[in-house]
Amino acid sequence: MAKYAIGDLQGCYQEFDALLQRIDFNPSKDHLYCVGDIVARGPDSLSCLRRLHSMAHAVTITLGNHDLHLLATAHLNKHPNPKDRLGPIFAAQDKEQLLQFLQQQPLAVWLEKHNTLISHAGLSPQWSLKQGLKWAKKAQKCYQGEDAHYYFANMYQNTPALWHESDSEMDKFIYTINSFTRMRFVDAQGKLNLKEKGTPSECTTLQPWFTHPLRANDDFDIVFGHWAALEGQTGRKRLYALDTGCVWGGAMTCMNLKTKNKVLEPSRITT
Repeated sequence: MAKYAIGDLQGCYQEFDALLQRIDFNPSKDHLYCVGDIVARGPDSLSCLRRLHSMAHAVTITLGNHDLHLLATAHLNKHPNPKDRLGPIFAAQDKEQLLQFLQQQPLAVWLEKHNTLISHAGLSPQWSLKQGLKWAKKAQKCYQGEDAHYYFANMYQNTPALWHESDSEMDKFIYTINSFTRMRFVDAQGKLNLKEKGTPSECTTLQPWFTHPLRANDDFDIVFGHWAALEGQTGRKRLYALDTGCVWGGAMTCMNLKTKNKVLEPSRITT
């Protein structure tokens, strides 16, 4: 039995299918951890969702910002943004089944055997591993519960940018969603900056979340996606960035969680 983590699919089904073939993925004995952003911007988000749903027993997805945006759009009865190319999902006969499958996925996964945390964007410098997992589970109950509509309607906020135990439950939910699905840069205090998307060398007044001193001595691995500009490179041990920009003409990356061996499938998208 092998366990794999795979970077952002973003509707790039051909590359996804090719990677599964190259690693000889067998749903009857292997397990696939997707770091999120299954959908949006690429040519075939519907096929990506259907493929994952077809082998749901062998798949875990840590939701990304685009996945949550899809769920919010559906829950709030909004029209999808044309640039996200989500129309086929909303027109599909199995839409409800696929969205329900997606909504049941977590924000973060801890793999004790591999001493590894998996999430879409990483782990906030303000949280210990225990704290991060605690608040990920609480947020999961919010977007999966009876009041999911309410939480989706209030999810799109850029503040609070710092974590405070005294914050309201909604502010804690917003911070948790932002740190697990949108985070890239932070300031010296660990305050989230959700606007900058470039490379660390292009943003000298901020720092990547994973170079903050509060994250410097982590004794566990973190596997994440979201940040295509890193091109899979963090310059740090125990940090594995798997978003290598397939939807932007880069590649899709899959990694064996035990050996850390990576397989890259070049993008078929011309930019």
